[in-house]
Amino acid sequence: MGQPQKSLTDEQQILALCSILQTLREEDDVDVLIASTISYIEKQFDYSLIWIALYDRLKHTLWGQGGVTPDRDPSFLRKRVVFNPGDILEQVVIEQGPLGVVDLRKETRAATWQKFGIKFNIQGTIFWPIRHKGRFLGLLLLGSERWGYLLPGDSKTRLTIVLGALGAVLYQKEIDSQQKQTKRPDEPLLKLLENIRILNNLDQRLKALVEATHQFVSPSRTNIYWFDRQGRYFWCRMSNQMANMGRISNPEQAPPGMTVQELSELYYALSVNEIVWIGDARSSLKSHFTAKLLQRLRVRSLLAAPIIWQKDLLGFLAVEDHEPRIWVEADKNFVQGAAGLISLVAPIDNMESTIQKIQDDTYLTSQVAQAIYYKHEFNDILRTCATKVLERLSATRFLLLLYDVDQNNYQIIYQNQPHNRRPLIFAFNELTEVDISLLNSATTAVDVEKLDEDLRFFNWQSPLLEYGVRSLLICNCTQGHAPNALLLITHENHRSWSSLEKELLWVVGQQIGVIVHQWQLQTDNDQQKKVLYSIQQCLRVLEQSEQSSTTEIRAKHLERTVLEQIAYVLGCPLVLMLSWSSGQTHAEIIESITDHGFGIAADAKINIQSEALIQWALSQNSYLSFSVDDLPPESRKWLNGSGIGQILIIALRTAAVYEPTAVVVIADHRQRQWSQINLNAIETLVNQLAWSRRQQQITQLLESTHKELQQLNWYKHSRLEEIHRTTALLLGQIHDLGIPSNDLTRTRYQLLLRQLDQTTASMSGLLKLEQWQLHKSVETMPISSLLKRSLERIETLLEQHKLWVGVHGLGQSGAEPEIVSTSSFLPGIQTSSYPSSMAISGDIVKIELILHELLVFACHRSQSGGRIDIWCRRLDEQLLELSITDNGFIEPKLLAALHHNTPKDVLALSVVNELPGLHLRICQNLMQELGGELYIYQLPDRRVVSRLLLPLAAKNF
Repeated sequence: MGQPQKSLTDEQQILALCSILQTLREEDDVDVLIASTISYIEKQFDYSLIWIALYDRLKHTLWGQGGVTPDRDPSFLRKRVVFNPGDILEQVVIEQGPLGVVDLRKETRAATWQKFGIKFNIQGTIFWPIRHKGRFLGLLLLGSERWGYLLPGDSKTRLTIVLGALGAVLYQKEIDSQQKQTKRPDEPLLKLLENIRILNNLDQRLKALVEATHQFVSPSRTNIYWFDRQGRYFWCRMSNQMANMGRISNPEQAPPGMTVQELSELYYALSVNEIVWIGDARSSLKSHFTAKLLQRLRVRSLLAAPIIWQKDLLGFLAVEDHEPRIWVEADKNFVQGAAGLISLVAPIDNMESTIQKIQDDTYLTSQVAQAIYYKHEFNDILRTCATKVLERLSATRFLLLLYDVDQNNYQIIYQNQPHNRRPLIFAFNELTEVDISLLNSATTAVDVEKLDEDLRFFNWQSPLLEYGVRSLLICNCTQGHAPNALLLITHENHRSWSSLEKELLWVVGQQIGVIVHQWQLQTDNDQQKKVLYSIQQCLRVLEQSEQSSTTEIRAKHLERTVLEQIAYVLGCPLVLMLSWSSGQTHAEIIESITDHGFGIAADAKINIQSEALIQWALSQNSYLSFSVDDLPPESRKWLNGSGIGQILIIALRTAAVYEPTAVVVIADHRQRQWSQINLNAIETLVNQLAWSRRQQQITQLLESTHKELQQLNWYKHSRLEEIHRTTALLLGQIHDLGIPSNDLTRTRYQLLLRQLDQTTASMSGLLKLEQWQLHKSVETMPISSLLKRSLERIETLLEQHKLWVGVHGLGQSGAEPEIVSTSSFLPGIQTSSYPSSMAISGDIVKIELILHELLVFACHRSQSGGRIDIWCRRLDEQLLELSITDNGFIEPKLLAALHHNTPKDVLALSVVNELPGLHLRICQNLMQELGGELYIYQLPDRRVVSRLLLPLAAKNF
């Protein structure tokens, strides 16, 4: 149901609208504007309740400006109305749109107006906001005794126009009022700058700044707090309530102060150049700290601006109020500007001392540089540097750390502290990735003011706190690189570090980085010289050992010398070697001891298979390091030195196919750490020892074998000479006896005598030409004759093992006949029975012996009743292939050892060092010297093949 309107003609409505709009445009007084608006609404619209209120933005309330009530009592319309959460008035403010109520008497969300509606029977009500450019400026309330709240279209339009014009005027009035009330800090700041320029000292300037700030902001008090860096507390240097609270006026009594711990969040905010404000239920700090801070300062509002020079916090300017207040931007800007002026004038007061500090720092860095240039002793340079730096920074400890890659921690390579302070004896743990990144990207020293509360360098907190460290400066000595060398300055109290101090340490740290780099190069160079000297000593031993009487003495001398050199390079008190030969079950101990606390049971019997040190070393491809506590009791029985703590073992290895026959054991104190350069030196020396020892052993073996073979050859040759002499003597006696008379006996006698003459003649050639070396002759023989003679020699062996022999490939036609021979068939074999055009050339006697050895080997490994096949095949115009196949068993180790491409360890026990492998290896080597080849292998069907490649003769027989 719409509200009734007064019966006015359209012309009257338009004229009234034009009149009120003209009034709103021309009138400046807000009260007149509101009264004119109320009068217009009362005349144009039939409402018994009209109320206009303006919005107080700061207090968030509506302030009644007047209106019309049924009882004409204006007192109620002039009251301030407070917003209640969820009521209609707050909803209109938030939404900034008209809101209607059909019956105000029943509207519980408008408690104040509900009572009014009940009293005056007000039902239909409209709450209409007065707004402009999105800003809520006030409220129009229209109430009627009739039910409903709708307005006709033309009435709503006219009311919207009027309220819009009123809102525009009120908006402009509010803007003008704010501009008049807004403080402009620029003019007072310029005036303040002019005033402090003519003042003589810092205290007068601070007093002028405090007075100007207090006058502009009008707080309860204005103070300047100064920061004591070493004590880490703030003291009130100047206040509007006192002329001067500085230390100069009363040096015996320190002014009251506040520690950084009390002002923790305020301190950290000011340190990063942030202005701090605390007002009416609002704060730039965390709420739990705000209450503590206000309680400590005994105020209810605070505005503080930092005083910073060269990134260092000198103090702060604070305006404090005993009442809650909202700090406007003008107040903040003025306080911040005034604090900036203090930052400019404060250094001037200490300019002379600042210049002197800079000169002292320059002189200090130049002295460090000169020490680096002129001095060669690492500790002397650092001692000079540490003394001056600690004195300049008023610090307690000077520490130089170097990252140990092997231990993955930082070791202290130099430290300096007062005599009444105990030195640090621990290693610094590895840094986190965050700390490494911080040091890697830093361009100045990193400061930690309060170590027990700072999360940086957390891995170092516990040990440093235990030694009384509370704050520190840390510098990466290699800018832009990984922090391998670190310079650490510590203090026993919580303190802050100035920019000059951090820059000074940074410069000194970079210079020390050069020293550390030179020291590392020198250390590496010295270590490499040690290794080179040790290698030279070992090589010199090899040269000198050639003059020793026996190879065994040379080997022992070499081993002891290398062990001594390892002890010299590493500085170890005990180096020993567990040595054995192939086939032995116990190892010999060869030791080099330089400390009585590292004695061992040198006469102990070390079982190779059960000794843990030997088996651990053999299971590793490189070195193995462990503690003596890890040793089993059996090993501790002989490795029983009381000083032994750390043990390093490494096997003597040469090639992968050669089995190690020695293990080097190195022992030192429990605190010993094996650096990578030491480990590399150990590997070099042990590898050299392994090869030198192997060559010595091979030489010893060859000398021994050569000696034995010489003795054997002399003995056999002497015996052969005696047999030849005896045979020749017997033949002479036979010839002297004459020829028997019986014809048959005479024929057989002459045949046997001829054979003996031939044997004696061949023996003469052997004794003459092959006393100390083999003589190679060149003869030719048909392959059929060679096979016939070879088979005749093993006739008895074939009968014993009941073996069948098949010869293939001797025929001339395409279908090669097969000759199967048994012991009963052999006497009937004739060369003409299988004529062949193939003949071989070379030393027939030696080739026949090789073929005989192969046939004997095939017979011995074949089972009774088995079969041996001999295959002949011309490969080309120069070579003949002769293959002997059988179904016998051959050891896989022997087969592998006889393979041409298999590496051989001459020092290891092998199947080719005993029969039949020894004879087969001799046959292989001899066959190569005769221009052929011998291969022994196994076919997939498990048959064993002895394959001979023999040179063919130029002519055919």
